[in-house]
Amino acid sequence: MIDLTIHAEGRAHNIERARKQNIIIPTLDEMQHPEKIPEKIKSRLTEVGLWDVNPLNLFRVTWKNEPKDFGGLFGGPNYIVLPSELTGVKAKILLMAGKYFPTGCHKVGASFGCLVPPLVTGQFDSSYHKAVWPSTGNYCRGGAFNSKLLGCYSIAILPEGMSRERFEWLETIASEIIATPGSESNVKEIFDKTHELAERPDCMIFNQFEEMGNYMWHYNVTGNAILEAFDDMKKSGDRLFGAVFTSGSAGTMAAGDRIKDVLPGAKLGVGEALQCPTLLNNGFGAHRIEGIGDKHVPWIHNVRNTDLVVDIDDEDSQKVLRLFNEPEGREYLRASGVPEETIGQLSLFGISGIANMLCAVKMAKYYELTEHDVVATVMTDSAQMYASRVKELQEADGAYSREMAAVDFHTHILGEKTDNMMELTYPLRKHVHNLKYYTWVEQQGKTSEELNALWYDTEHTWDSVKADAARVDDMIREFNEEVGLL
Repeated sequence: MIDLTIHAEGRAHNIERARKQNIIIPTLDEMQHPEKIPEKIKSRLTEVGLWDVNPLNLFRVTWKNEPKDFGGLFGGPNYIVLPSELTGVKAKILLMAGKYFPTGCHKVGASFGCLVPPLVTGQFDSSYHKAVWPSTGNYCRGGAFNSKLLGCYSIAILPEGMSRERFEWLETIASEIIATPGSESNVKEIFDKTHELAERPDCMIFNQFEEMGNYMWHYNVTGNAILEAFDDMKKSGDRLFGAVFTSGSAGTMAAGDRIKDVLPGAKLGVGEALQCPTLLNNGFGAHRIEGIGDKHVPWIHNVRNTDLVVDIDDEDSQKVLRLFNEPEGREYLRASGVPEETIGQLSLFGISGIANMLCAVKMAKYYELTEHDVVATVMTDSAQMYASRVKELQEADGAYSREMAAVDFHTHILGEKTDNMMELTYPLRKHVHNLKYYTWVEQQGKTSEELNALWYDTEHTWDSVKADAARVDDMIREFNEEVGLL
């Protein structure tokens, strides 16, 4: 499923470029276990900022960065656990923190998983090809950043309606930026632009919605980080009941596959915006949960392994964003008994992280989970990406008051219900899976045989991708050895 055919000329060009620009590529194993990173690299990282355009920051594509802006090394996985005083459910909600990746978002890992296999095989020739990153926001940021670290030309594609912070940062990193019509709901417009660029021989498309490198990275790195975080936080009698993730590219769903492989009884849920209920009832529409896509089922979503669909009203995420980031909101939560430690962690939530939290709350209510159950999810980025959105809400709704905070807390968190959810039986899973046909076979050039293989031939599809990680790591080691910097 991941083509690892060697293209000798392109590979030679990439080795030469890496040698000239002091580029060493980390393995997936080192991303899971940064204690394995060579000491000479760790010592140099103490002089590098987390967001610096420095090839050494490739080694910070991990959930285990020390949470500091400059000179940090590594520790355990970055996560928080939400108490019932905030969530209103007995179950513990475990959230991985994406803020401490370079670029402030875990999508830098997904883009690494997509770019590095073609780079070390030479299929992507950095002396000729331009890396095209179609995205609803954070993925193209990660792709442009990794391209910059690896000395590659990048083209970032994202909807024009995404937050101002994304565009301002991309202007300093990406070689080109293309803004497509619409917002996070307009994925087809992004695909249409990539079709245009794909006609150019010097452009290589790294489509996160179909690139199995995205799945491979999350399965190995995110999935194992969640399992390790659970082992670190669990008390006697606790069990990891399952995980739930909103579906952007569906890359993080692969982390759920890893959890289910280790804990076969675990449940896996997928979230989406109620305003665009594609999975729930084949619906369509527009929504405001930045960072998730819709109107299609991503190619890399292993639907056969998904147990539950959870739809979240986008109004919930907007109201909670303000509750978490306004002084009056935090003061109300404090007065309501939310621990000070938790209040200090609220800036770790971006809009999609809030949606993930709410999906976990609904999942806990649906399955009537107890204080011994843990539901895992991720905070893709942080409030740092959404200051302009908070300002827009202030301008639209006026000054935030204690009364507004009370309504938002009790309505949009404690008031979450188990409506707009669907437990997936075998026929319903196949029903969702078959929706891939209309996007991927009719529009994107896949074949019916390939689509059926994702459902019926798991050994040569999903299981094959999982096994590819070891092969990719071997190829990275061989590439680094020929570069000669270690």
